[in-house]
Amino acid sequence: MNIDEREALVLCCLLWAAPGHADDLSDYEDRVLSLLGDHDGAVVHRAIADGEDGRPNEVQIYRFGSRDALESYLSDPRRTAMSEERDRVIARTQLFPIRLTSGGGAS
Repeated sequence: MNIDEREALVLCCLLWAAPGHADDLSDYEDRVLSLLGDHDGAVVHRAIADGEDGRPNEVQIYRFGSRDALESYLSDPRRTAMSEERDRVIARTQLFPIRLTSGGGAS
């Protein structure tokens, strides 16, 4: 992947499974995330949570080379062909841009 940091788009995605479909959500995400490399994208971090008390089942951070790369991924026919499955296993998605930092904190 050849991402220019000045043009890169970094996103956080929160995913909530439909009731009883947490494992199916993860299986679906395994498949669609495998397409990122074809669109100048990559998973920076992916975390699985318990989905209890309103928490998401997955938290993902992606990096794309550009907004065009993101649009290319979102419209990939292999991804859109799975939309019926997505609608069945995912109850809610929240996607928003973020800025990564090196950490640190207040002392």
